Amino acid sequence: MKKLLVFALAVLAMVGRVRADEGMWLPMFVERLNYVDMQKMGLQLTPEELYSINHSSLKDAIVGLGSTPRPTGFFCTGEIVSEHGLLFTNHHCGYGAVQKLSSMEHDYLHDGFWAKDYSEEIPAPEMTASFLIRMEDVTKDILGVVTDDMDWEARNVAIAAKIKELQNAASEDGKYNPVIKGFFEGNEYYMFVYQVYTDVRLVGVANESIGKFGGDTDNWMWPRHTGDFSIFRVYADKDGNPADYSADNVPLTPKHHLPISLDGVKQDDFTMIWGFPGSTERYMSSYGIDYNVETFYPIIIDIFGKQLEVMEEFQKADPAINLMYADSHASLANTWKNFIGQCQMLRKNKVSEAKVRLENNYKKWVSEDANRKAEYGEALPNLMKAYEELGHISKFIYYPNFVAQAGPAGVAMAFMPYYNAMEKKDKDMAEMVLAQLNEIDFNEMFAETDPQVEHKTFAEMLKLYRNAFNEDELPEFYSKVIDKKFKGDIDAFADYVYENSVFATPESIKAFLAKPSKKKMDKDYAFMVASQMVSILKENRQAYAEAQTAVQENDHIFVKGLREYYAATQPGKSLYPDANSTMRMSYGSVKDYMPADAVHYDYVCTANGILEKYIPGDYEFDAPKRLLELIERKDYGVYADENGELIVCFLSTNDITGGNSGSPIMNGKGELIGLAFDGNWEAMSGDVNFEPKLQRTINVDIRYVLFIIDKYAGATNLINELDIRKSEPQPLREETEN
Repeated sequence: MKKLLVFALAVLAMVGRVRADEGMWLPMFVERLNYVDMQKMGLQLTPEELYSINHSSLKDAIVGLGSTPRPTGFFCTGEIVSEHGLLFTNHHCGYGAVQKLSSMEHDYLHDGFWAKDYSEEIPAPEMTASFLIRMEDVTKDILGVVTDDMDWEARNVAIAAKIKELQNAASEDGKYNPVIKGFFEGNEYYMFVYQVYTDVRLVGVANESIGKFGGDTDNWMWPRHTGDFSIFRVYADKDGNPADYSADNVPLTPKHHLPISLDGVKQDDFTMIWGFPGSTERYMSSYGIDYNVETFYPIIIDIFGKQLEVMEEFQKADPAINLMYADSHASLANTWKNFIGQCQMLRKNKVSEAKVRLENNYKKWVSEDANRKAEYGEALPNLMKAYEELGHISKFIYYPNFVAQAGPAGVAMAFMPYYNAMEKKDKDMAEMVLAQLNEIDFNEMFAETDPQVEHKTFAEMLKLYRNAFNEDELPEFYSKVIDKKFKGDIDAFADYVYENSVFATPESIKAFLAKPSKKKMDKDYAFMVASQMVSILKENRQAYAEAQTAVQENDHIFVKGLREYYAATQPGKSLYPDANSTMRMSYGSVKDYMPADAVHYDYVCTANGILEKYIPGDYEFDAPKRLLELIERKDYGVYADENGELIVCFLSTNDITGGNSGSPIMNGKGELIGLAFDGNWEAMSGDVNFEPKLQRTINVDIRYVLFIIDKYAGATNLINELDIRKSEPQPLREETEN
């Protein structure tokens, strides 16, 4: 019995050591920092099979999705799943491209799209696919140009010049796209060398009643029943090199593609996610957290909430407007709800208080050594002062910025250089600006917006501004024009602007360009709004920039000291850098959770939940008739689990953030078991502080993805292209005593 007890305690101790969950780790350090733990948890691949610069490895199947030929960061992640360059990502990652390809005649967002062969695949506008060739530590090269007598500005100038030099050298005359980024607040630097493919084509996407099922209501929530996936293909020239779109291009033959497992998931199964997480702030001070919760997030929630309200009013009434604003709405709504969740959960999970406890211990450690005190002693007090300044000044930056961009005021902004040139009586400059303005296709610009939406947004932004400021803080057009001439009626003012402003329609703009006049601009109310808002921005921009610079400089010092503090007080602790849209790996396990007292969330949800949530004709919870019929009949084919149910989504403890959307979640064999697409509401504070008991990644199960492709859409050509695997059932064994 004693031996068994000792053994049990040893096993428990081992489990405590190897459970990772937290951390977004750089691939080149996996073997040194993570591999042993990953093996113990269930990884069956070798380090070389995970990350290699000399041989094909798992990293070669991971794709950063960008919107330019030379991206410095990625909006989402994708993964290659066939030897013909087929790429899976999330539905919401492909949403913008699908929206641009859609029209009222061919509304792929509403109806879905499935190519039957290569000839039907459609070039995706402004989507690029970047493959990581290698990464390397360039810290010594970068920091080697920094000297002790440099101030923060000179330091940044020297670093930027060195970064440009190293990136140019590594590009091999444009063959590669090298990107160097700072880590640990500029205390380390790494270079990532990418090969960027610009010919990416849409292959398949389910209608949004599947891909966005649950809409904004279910966003960040569990259980989730969203088929959040879309399918693209990467094309290359005949030699496999990146090339702009051409009918002669062929599907890319990748270095590695992910096999797909139909085995499903069980509680505590090992999982790993590879991708390009966008941004975390795990080393943020308590002062930064308080600023975000008390000032920054509430401002953005206020502005975005009103913009969404206006969009939704018209989107629900008109399918054409719905399609036009679909991508903008999705992006705004995601950020808006994210910030609401962060405000709530940073408070509820007492993240600032936890940071204060850490900072108190850190300050004590700093004060115990004169050298440490000299180098690090002022960083936290300086951060406190900088964030106090940001707290005072932020509303004078964000509110005027968004008002100045609204409706005709936003158009008038483009004409300010002409006005300034005329005011200075610089005719040559004025003529040059006019020539540039005449090159703008204003018909095309206005075609991408709806006048009703823009008109009401303009009015609502003006109302929002008035409510956010005291009377003595308002620009003078409120008192001299809106109050005096329109009796305080902002809607009437907005109506007048849209009826009379030079900048309200393409026709009025063209007429002005044919006969430009500074006097006309002086009398134009849209220009008046824009110019007075810009004046407020100019008055406050320098103080805002100085406070932001102080935050950056003192964060650099604080994190440098914090790393020394951890090395001295917790020498066994491995630190990972914040996410910054570079390739990372996280590992964990399939896991349920308890969000509150007496509440237990299972780690999977099934298609039965779609029937339970279904509301015919609803903006968020409608569902296709064929899907409902398949679920009611439980016609799931090989995609059902052992109980005959269809798993839609599952939870894991992997550490992810925005940018990881579309990332592959894999089992210990490196087989695809799902696509990561969201986090959970109770851990919305996770970008600042990982919450191990609460934090979960929501993944769409690969079996649901295949079910939609196969049983729902009938796109068997795609199913036949995939490397789909299923383990043989293990025979039951009876243990016998010798």
